[in-house]
Amino acid sequence: MEIRSEGAQARFDKIPPQVVPKTRLQVCFVRSLVAVCELWHPRFLSGFSNRLSGFTKVPVLVQEVLSPPPPLPPPPPPPPPPPPPPPPSPPPPPPPVPPPPPLLPARNYQSNGFLKVSCNGGLNQMRAAICDMVAIARLLNLTLVVPELDKTSFWADPSDFEDIFDVKHFIDSLRDEVRIIRRLPKRFSHKYGYQPLEMPPILPLFDKHKVIHFNRTDARLANNGIPIDLQKLRCRVNFQALRFTPEIEDLGNKLVQILKRRGHFVALHLRYEMDMLAFSGCTHGCSEEEYEELKHLRYAYPWWKEKEILSEEKRLQGLCPLTPEETTLILQALGVDNETQIYIAAGEIYGGARRLVALRTAFPRIVKKEMLLDPKELQQFRNHSSQMAALDFMVSIASNIFIPTYDGNMARVVEGHRRYLGFRKTFQLDRRKLVELLDLYQNAKLSWDEFSQGVQAAHERRMGQPTSRIVIPDKPKEEGYFFANPQECLCERSSCDDLLGPDNSTTIQ
Repeated sequence: MEIRSEGAQARFDKIPPQVVPKTRLQVCFVRSLVAVCELWHPRFLSGFSNRLSGFTKVPVLVQEVLSPPPPLPPPPPPPPPPPPPPPPSPPPPPPPVPPPPPLLPARNYQSNGFLKVSCNGGLNQMRAAICDMVAIARLLNLTLVVPELDKTSFWADPSDFEDIFDVKHFIDSLRDEVRIIRRLPKRFSHKYGYQPLEMPPILPLFDKHKVIHFNRTDARLANNGIPIDLQKLRCRVNFQALRFTPEIEDLGNKLVQILKRRGHFVALHLRYEMDMLAFSGCTHGCSEEEYEELKHLRYAYPWWKEKEILSEEKRLQGLCPLTPEETTLILQALGVDNETQIYIAAGEIYGGARRLVALRTAFPRIVKKEMLLDPKELQQFRNHSSQMAALDFMVSIASNIFIPTYDGNMARVVEGHRRYLGFRKTFQLDRRKLVELLDLYQNAKLSWDEFSQGVQAAHERRMGQPTSRIVIPDKPKEEGYFFANPQECLCERSSCDDLLGPDNSTTIQ
């Protein structure tokens, strides 16, 4: 028998079937199988030899060809998953909100009529006037209508009382002294032909005119010669009843906390705004063009009586606000560190960034509320100057040092509030003395050390320490302002020196 393949040939002699051994039959079968595989695929068994010299290898080759591959070992079991993290502990419950204090019992009295008031001026002028109006209503046993705020002055702020102050708190906190209503009863409105009497001189007129309207509220009560209980009522209205709205309180407190986290800070009431310069006639340091602009604004308001003003004469008398450049020298002379935060509690400075170059160079950490808060947070207060001033008021009250460059209404009301809170350090700048020292220094007639020593000596007792209010019976406008130093509300002794705590020392820091 003969079998051929492409690459090999094998020849076997015929052997009678009866004498062929069993092993040789196995070899023939394997060789035939190999030849067939080579015909089907030439390289299928290329690793094996076509000549089988030994019979002992045949079973191994057959087993390698025909047997299935050994099974793969099973994969190792996956590692057990990590135990799940314990569930986060629930946040502690918020502290319970304390219930509001119980209402004071209402004072029971026969009202002589209604007192309606329209405040005028900026926020702090109106604040002081509201305190006075409450005292007048108490004195005359009147029912006070929630005051109207000024909307027609230079600032043109459309805010109502309830936009700035918490009107419910105002009414409730004073109910034991005076009855306050939100609006006049309809029967007394103009719609029903009722004409209130404007500015009555004496109480008996209430018998005929049940409603009195004070259309201006500034300087209605004297600073001195007022019964002690009415003086304390003025303080109670100012320090307790006139609380800002929750929106103003929350944002003002946030502003204070931002400043405190950054370190000590000075609140600088830099009263160098357009309205201040125009109506005071103070133009020191202004260009000719700015002088004309300010004069034009002054003449545009017919209610402002003083038109022609000698600026330098007023400045020498200490009646003008310090310029930003003068303020820079005064802060340095007082020893304020150049790394101290300076918070400018004011509106837009006249002349813009150009007038702040010297101040910013000397004190790089100058900030304003617009720099510390997100614009979205201030959006609701924009175009409402009194609401923006309320934020500055809160910062000024809380500052480590308060320095006003002019003794206007905000400066004096903040000064009194800081006295009430523990005689916090507040500079009452002697501008007449400062102008004298500034001119001498800038004309090279004083050295820096002499100038600095002179500034500090002039203010050794003008840093908010306890002091008595100046009384000048014939010149009430020149005497001490009640709201700047409400001494009747600070202590009941002849001297309040022991109230000056270690945190309110007169050392300049």
